[in-house]
Amino acid sequence: MRIKLTFVLVVLAVSVFAQVAKPLQFREESFDFGPVKENGGSVMHEFLFTNNSGRHLKILTVQASCGCTTPAWTREPIGPGKTGFIQASYDPKGRPGYFNKSLTVTTDFDSNPIVLQIKGQVTTEGSGPISPTEFQTANGNWKLKSGSFNLGKVYLKDEFTVRDFPVYNGGTKAVTYSGTFVAPPYIKVDVQPKTLAPGEKGNIKISYNGKQKGRYGFQSDNIEIQTDDETNPNKSFSVYATLEENFKDLKPEELAKAPQLHLDASTLDFGKIRPNATTVREVQFTNTGKRELQIRSVQGNCTCITASANKTSLKPGESGSIKIEFNPMDRKGTQQKAVTVYTNDPQGPVQRLTFTAYVED
Repeated sequence: MRIKLTFVLVVLAVSVFAQVAKPLQFREESFDFGPVKENGGSVMHEFLFTNNSGRHLKILTVQASCGCTTPAWTREPIGPGKTGFIQASYDPKGRPGYFNKSLTVTTDFDSNPIVLQIKGQVTTEGSGPISPTEFQTANGNWKLKSGSFNLGKVYLKDEFTVRDFPVYNGGTKAVTYSGTFVAPPYIKVDVQPKTLAPGEKGNIKISYNGKQKGRYGFQSDNIEIQTDDETNPNKSFSVYATLEENFKDLKPEELAKAPQLHLDASTLDFGKIRPNATTVREVQFTNTGKRELQIRSVQGNCTCITASANKTSLKPGESGSIKIEFNPMDRKGTQQKAVTVYTNDPQGPVQRLTFTAYVED
């Protein structure tokens, strides 16, 4: 009986220790902003932590669950007993109502991610007069905060991501949305209320299906919203979205067996180059994970860049190269550009190569 009791106590002690002894000990893992003004600008919170792992530890990635949340973190290795931070910045603009967003933190200690949460309630303006300075873009009698709709991050999954964009009628007559719009099949449009009286505010609801779009990275589309606006009935807008794969539901054991992209360099210096001449550089990469690595897309952030991988499928331990061709065209002086690599690496599905060049006169 005594042996059994001792065994139970040992098991309980190990269980309690496992719950307490986290490699990163955060002061809190959830933060409530409370009321947040929609037009008050981004709000920020820092999650402070202590490294309890007993060795140097590095944060590999911090993935936000929404493009509305921008993470930052301590980039250098953190020594035992030292402190670091995870910063979460949330943009409430165009997002009225309750929000609850997560940040998934991955370290080089093990494959178990740490999930932090931010939440709050975005409050809109009162029912008083609308400030014209907030709505500086006109499309007929509709006044908007921007002439385009930027949805931010959209996951490649078979469901619609929805964003609301405020609009008000700046004319002297009511404007009615006909219920008809012209858009690709992966984009839907609605306007509420359908009829906006002069001076009345409403919302344009844009829904976007990432899986139906089926492409990675920054995407641009055009839509047309049809109204009875006498000034401009058929209203044309650009819709922007950045498409990424969704790995947030993976279990720790799945992450441990996943592929992993390792770039031999994340920055390059092209040095001095001649104008209108193509300069080529290559960066090696390796699959350091345990499953097959798929290169989904390689994209430059400028028409002056052509980038491609010589392999799009790599077995564990296999290597390949990314070829970057840069033609400055009519650009002069110092140039700073980037190439983004999209893969099925759940811990780093989006990785960027940056490079600088000086274009001579």
